[in-house]
Amino acid sequence: MNVLYLDANASEPLRPEARAALLAALDLPGNPSSIHGDGRAARRVLEQARAQVAARFGSRPRDVVFTSGATEANAMALHGLGAGRRILAGATEHPAILRAMPGIEQLPVQADGQLDLAALEAALASGGPALVCVMAANNETGVLHPLEDVMLLCQRHEALLHVDAVQAGGRLPVSLAGLGADSMALSAHKMGGPKGVGALLLRPGLDLAALLPGGGQERGRRGGTEALPAIAGFGAAAEAADPAQSARIATLRDAIEAGVGAAIRVLGAGAPRVPNTTCLLLPGTPAETQVIALDLAGMRVSAGSACSSGKVAASHVLLAMGLGTTEAAAAIRVSLPWNAPDDAAERFLDAYAALRARLSRNAA
Repeated sequence: MNVLYLDANASEPLRPEARAALLAALDLPGNPSSIHGDGRAARRVLEQARAQVAARFGSRPRDVVFTSGATEANAMALHGLGAGRRILAGATEHPAILRAMPGIEQLPVQADGQLDLAALEAALASGGPALVCVMAANNETGVLHPLEDVMLLCQRHEALLHVDAVQAGGRLPVSLAGLGADSMALSAHKMGGPKGVGALLLRPGLDLAALLPGGGQERGRRGGTEALPAIAGFGAAAEAADPAQSARIATLRDAIEAGVGAAIRVLGAGAPRVPNTTCLLLPGTPAETQVIALDLAGMRVSAGSACSSGKVAASHVLLAMGLGTTEAAAAIRVSLPWNAPDDAAERFLDAYAALRARLSRNAA
């Protein structure tokens, strides 16, 4: 079977640059905290990766904290920066934010999936210092939140701003400094790096208590010996993931949306979106049915987030956008990877048309 992988928002294929850096680091015996020659060699690889991530995402190297992934990076931000503050988050945020700790206040979104700025301003004005958590791009719909407006509201009300940039990193020119954020979470495998490594970027001069104190690594902000091979791959992927390459992917995404037909609803289409993502609603057909049928045809797509242990259910993102339970359970996500072939749209549309024709025959 000629398989076409279209589930990049769950995990991007590994970039060759990341593979090469990871394999080279596997041969280094030293611990980056050791002061002998092998330890110093490992430290150089670690700091090179830190500099690569910092350069790509508008941070100082010393303000990049490596973690086991974005879930940990988000938890570090909420526990470290949210102490003594109300935590405000949009209702379409990833579970890594919404479930990070109890007492998070959820804010509504508009029908197109963008954060309701009036609701945010009202919440900020209601009193008490706050930490606002907003994702740059939604993992299910690709919708981009109005981060500049969010940042201005945070500054007006002296609130801290944490941005989950997992789905935007490497696909859009995302910068911690450019966003005016206090912290930003990243995940390596969402930009073509290895799984199991991420980072929290901090505004210069801002520090936080360690979630995992351990042996004082990462300038005392995250204990535990650094996963050097994964981090080396992360740095190489960050350097290789040039957002300028997204124009070709956006063309393929647009071709898919143009070809599915008027009967298919593209969720979030009225808002700016990350270039590689489309969320397609096929009325009356459960997402699980669509995913399985397309999988048998060699199309690897998904139903909402891939972070729910394989469970397919009505998406909390789509429910927050005002869809009913039945509608929310009938949408699939198509997310094109960095190495999508030029005929990806054509191949998907052929498989999708065959699926719809088969469903029509069965209904008759």
